[in-house]
Formats: sequence, structure tokens, C-alpha cells
Amino acid sequence: MGKVLEDLRSEYKRVRTGRASVSLVESIRADYYGTSTPLNQLATLTIPDPRTIVIQPWDQSAVGDVEKAILKSELGLTPMNDGKIVRINVPPLTQERRRELVKVIKKMAEDHKVAVRNIRRDANEMIKDLKKEKEISEDDQFRGQEEIQKITDDFIQKLDEEYAGKEKEVLEI
Repeated sequence: MGKVLEDLRSEYKRVRTGRASVSLVESIRADYYGTSTPLNQLATLTIPDPRTIVIQPWDQSAVGDVEKAILKSELGLTPMNDGKIVRINVPPLTQERRRELVKVIKKMAEDHKVAVRNIRRDANEMIKDLKKEKEISEDDQFRGQEEIQKITDDFIQKLDEEYAGKEKEVLEI
């Protein structure tokens, strides 16, 4: 369940808000000498101001490949190439786009809640199997199921808190 929470946090980092963030582009893969390579292993990624991302490839011949990879990504960002570095200006979000992003992050949160519930179901099945094999008593079975439910409720609450925080960040102008 902890991994599910961490996965949601990492997915939320990739959701674009009005601010520039290195996490928007670090996982984009560029074709570098025939190998698909993440940008964070190919270049220095910096944020000189809140609306700009600068990508400086260590190998100058890779600038074109980096630019192509950003254009192919579904971020909707337009890179500018000056031969040595690639600049990306992150435009401010419109109110309509903010509402769309809120729907996207809500769906992400719901998908992760389903994953937590699936883990709960699997754990409860394991406890029932232990009871069938007479390795635990009926009281232990109910105590175990109550404990699993408490843990599940705790993680669902944490997922809701992550969603609320990201929603506030997206709607912030």
C-alpha cells in the first residue's frame, strides 16, 4: 500500500501545473545513438525561473534529439533550440485546462484507491486461507481483518490528502 501511495505521488509530479518543474521532462526518452535514454541521464536539467526549463545536453550533438523527444511527448510544450541548449517556456494554464487536470488527477487517485482495495482483498483472502488450514483461530481471523481494514482506511485517507493537495496546487492561479 505504501508503494501505491508513492506511485501516486510520482504520477502527480508529472502532472503539469502553472510552474516549471524538472519532473515534467526528466523521464522523457530521447533517441541517443540508437538508444532510448531518459533526459536526466543525457543532460543537465535546470529551472532558471518559474516558467522556464533549460535542458543542456552533455553531448552537443544530442540537442536535436532532445528537441524531437520533447515535441513527441504529450506534454504540449514547445522547445526552443539554440544549438547548445533547449529552452522550454511553460505557459500559464487556462481555467478550462485546470478543470481538465483536476479530472485527470481525480481519476489517478481513484485508480490508486482501487489498487489499495485490491491489496486489502488479497490480504483478507490470505487470512481466510490460514483459517481454513487451521493455522489461526476465528478470533485471530477477525482481528486480522479489522487490522487490515484500519490500514486500508489509513492509506485511503492519505491518497485523499494527496489528491486534495494536488487539486489545490492545480487550481491555484
